[in-house]
Amino acid sequence: MNAVNKTLYIPLYGKAYVSRKGILLDDKKAEEIWAAEGFPLKGRSRSKWLAYYMGIRSAVFDSWLRQKLAGNDEAVVIHIGCGMDSRVLRVGSAGHPWYDVDFSEVIGERKRYYSESADYHMIAGDVRDGGWLANIPETACAVVVMEGVSMYLTLRQLQDLTANLCAHFKQLSLLMDCYSVSAAKLSKYKNPINDVGVTEVYGIDDPMLLQHGGFDFVKEHPMTPKKYIDELHGIEKLIFQKMYAGSFAKKLYRLFEYRKA
Repeated sequence: MNAVNKTLYIPLYGKAYVSRKGILLDDKKAEEIWAAEGFPLKGRSRSKWLAYYMGIRSAVFDSWLRQKLAGNDEAVVIHIGCGMDSRVLRVGSAGHPWYDVDFSEVIGERKRYYSESADYHMIAGDVRDGGWLANIPETACAVVVMEGVSMYLTLRQLQDLTANLCAHFKQLSLLMDCYSVSAAKLSKYKNPINDVGVTEVYGIDDPMLLQHGGFDFVKEHPMTPKKYIDELHGIEKLIFQKMYAGSFAKKLYRLFEYRKA
């Protein structure tokens, strides 16, 4: 795998770590894959604090997705940059067609652990072009999650991606996490992704930059809701609040929701 693709092992480790501890996520698949792969993470990538953050981030995305699917029987789910994530198992498709999308070599690895079904499909493709969307029927509504993806795309590439999604679906809900511009600059020197060879990432300060036509910014969500931080205890809870949930952290990493109504 190239350096960007190798970053998938960082959240995989985090989800396996918190699942083993019995907090934040019940993710036996992450535990299984991590135990089998044994990818040699080092340095900050294996930090328990980062693992807690990865677990909370995934729990936030899972919760949002469940809310969007409730009562919306016509929606399809698209998980862009799925890596080895088991969101389809944690959330459950509940009869919704579900498409996990990533680079071909990632999907090749993924197929060692996941099997397609009538509702669940894996698509190999580069989201920087729109060709992969041809594998998804043009249905009325899609719910899209992009977790840990936007920072590897330029603003122009993100604008093109959202334009392609809007051209394919009449209605669309999208949740994506983003670095700020400052965080992207800092990431060149101090970021766990450096441990797998990634040094170039991108950030967004103004969520309105992705608005176009009927594709609108809805709101910013908290990255570290209190209910998840409260699953930590004692000194670990206090340290996590300081490192990942304080005012400085909120300036570096943000969570944006968009929709096409």
